[in-house]
Amino acid sequence: MNNDLILLGHGSGGNLSHQLLEELLIPTLSGEGMAQRNDAALLELAGQRLAFSTDSYVVEPLFFPGGCIGDLAVNGTVNDLAMMGATPLWLSCAMIIEEGFSRQKLAEVATAMRVAADLAGVKIVTGDTKVVPRGKADGLFINTSGIGVIRHDLRIDGTRARPGDRIIVSGTIGDHGIAVMAAREGLELESGVRSDSAPLNGLVADLLAAGGDTVHVLRDPTRGGVATTVKEIALQSGVDVTLDEASLPLTAGVKGVCSILGLDPLYVANEGKLLAFVAPERAVELLAMVRNHPLGKDAAIIGEVTKIGTGKVRMLTSVGGFRGVEMLAGEQLPRIC
Repeated sequence: MNNDLILLGHGSGGNLSHQLLEELLIPTLSGEGMAQRNDAALLELAGQRLAFSTDSYVVEPLFFPGGCIGDLAVNGTVNDLAMMGATPLWLSCAMIIEEGFSRQKLAEVATAMRVAADLAGVKIVTGDTKVVPRGKADGLFINTSGIGVIRHDLRIDGTRARPGDRIIVSGTIGDHGIAVMAAREGLELESGVRSDSAPLNGLVADLLAAGGDTVHVLRDPTRGGVATTVKEIALQSGVDVTLDEASLPLTAGVKGVCSILGLDPLYVANEGKLLAFVAPERAVELLAMVRNHPLGKDAAIIGEVTKIGTGKVRMLTSVGGFRGVEMLAGEQLPRIC
């Protein structure tokens, strides 16, 4: 393999992505916020804590069951800010449009962005458009950046997982990745799997109001899925984690597709779910609170932090015994967000 070439796997959110960031981009760019290794940079201005995030969306196809590239771009950046405990306020939108793209489809995407922004309570305040020749952009690419304000004294980041913490996932996993894959391949799924794309800032606000400092880490398991995200947090915090396979919430549709195609739902992308590492004494109470939220009705406790360690993650399998859980290797489903 030519190590000088960028592969699709470098965009997976898994091992290759982390190597690219750690070995090339972060040392070269040397950004203060990037060094925090979270979904958004934490900044301070005139005594006010801010969160700042940016993300690019290259999903294929542009429209899929449950959403499109437009609402995905808004929700993704809103959620990255929310995972830092911030209240998202303002977004930018930059579009790279391929020559020949339909004006009607562009209007549909823009409308979806506006509806998603209104639902999340954020404003799109600036942006940019570029048009490139046919064949150079696969229709439409979107970048959104966002700024949020942290209106409390809590510290929420990937270094704060503690032994004993329980891990809550806010709902069924793998819905987004399977919905996009089905639309891409023209699969007619009787189960009607739909993307879970949604803004999580309201759920986060409720969770922090109820849990306060007993909520240690929040993260949305997008590219690389739950497995990669939990591994990232374990490494950041220097702890070992055990997950419980029998506790993973899955729809029948996602379970069936993954079984047929040999996919592990732990590594399939989500766009409207969060992971919360919370203190054990409040875990049951906070789980009940999440389940009472419209976006959390299928929430479950899926594991715990076992001890200070080296970032080891293992899974208690449904048939007994343990297996190791690592970051996604390569690219399971490219162009997923």
